[in-house]
Amino acid sequence: MSYNLEEIYHQFKTEGRFESGAPFGSGHIHDTFRIVTAESNSDDYILQRLNNKIFKNIPELQNNIERVTKHLNRKISAIPGSEVKRECLTLIPSIDGKSWIRDNNGDFWRMYIFISDHRSYNIVDTPGKAYEGGKAIGRFQAMLADLPGEPLFETIPFFHDIEKRLETFNSKLEEDPAGRAAKVADETGFVHRRAEEMKIILRLGGEGKIPVRITHNDTKFNNILLDRNDKALCVIDLDTVMPGYVHYDFGDAIRTAANIAAEDEKELSKVRMDISLFEAYSEGYLSETRDILNSVEKDYLAFAPRLITFIIALRFLTDYIDGDNYFKIHHEHHNLQRARAQFRLVESMEEQYGEMREIVRKLVLGTGC
Repeated sequence: MSYNLEEIYHQFKTEGRFESGAPFGSGHIHDTFRIVTAESNSDDYILQRLNNKIFKNIPELQNNIERVTKHLNRKISAIPGSEVKRECLTLIPSIDGKSWIRDNNGDFWRMYIFISDHRSYNIVDTPGKAYEGGKAIGRFQAMLADLPGEPLFETIPFFHDIEKRLETFNSKLEEDPAGRAAKVADETGFVHRRAEEMKIILRLGGEGKIPVRITHNDTKFNNILLDRNDKALCVIDLDTVMPGYVHYDFGDAIRTAANIAAEDEKELSKVRMDISLFEAYSEGYLSETRDILNSVEKDYLAFAPRLITFIIALRFLTDYIDGDNYFKIHHEHHNLQRARAQFRLVESMEEQYGEMREIVRKLVLGTGC
């Protein structure tokens, strides 16, 4: 579908004359366009048509992002030598002062300043990049630790809630809508053997031993922009920034950054967590969060990748049993293939868990590894 991008552009308080607009990036949720302005001294922009089927309450989602980016902007502005426009997303208000508009078709749109001269990666191939990724997410969490006001809106309820995910899995397994339950007996056994252990983070939270904080909740590596020297620059894609436990961000980052194989790797012998990338990411992360996390949060950082990888595998498996209604697939058994690869990654983490715990312990103490 084509859109009149110039007409939408003029509904925001922009600088510079509209020159062109074209699709940008590889995101699967929103429709994203880069807007180029005619003047060399004017900012370019990112314009997005928002998916209100996945995100049901766009005004609340945008309110979250407004609060978070304004807080980060104030914090970063106070750092000598900082470049706020490059180190933090900047929302552009509409002409009526909101952070979004709604067009004549009922579609929601928002606009950011485009961050030029950046790099992003889908694969982490060096400990140096892993360290910078950990540093970026750690800094993000640390800067938001004192965000004032009410808790952020939960844009996707129960997103990383393992109890809800297990309830849904068991319900779909019993219902068996696609007639596939018998085909996943081994995977079902894998889930049931680990189900109780995977509830530990929720239990600790319920007991008040770890606090609910502001977390990103989608910390795949390409949501971190690096500069031309591959140093941490800016965390992007803030749609799922909401209340959560720090383990969700740390765990998902390791799941995606330290896995040497593809998320849907068919040859399970190729799936492994690279412990050197785990160590580098952990070092970067704790360099920013060591002083804000409590002792229990730190004690369970090494467990976090096992939990989140298990949850993602469980979601793939649940969708497979349900007939592939959530995740896009490229062949009939794609979700089962994804689930098996992620379960194998859980096993790799279990095999290295003692070393992971020791790495975190030494980094917490500041003694290195």
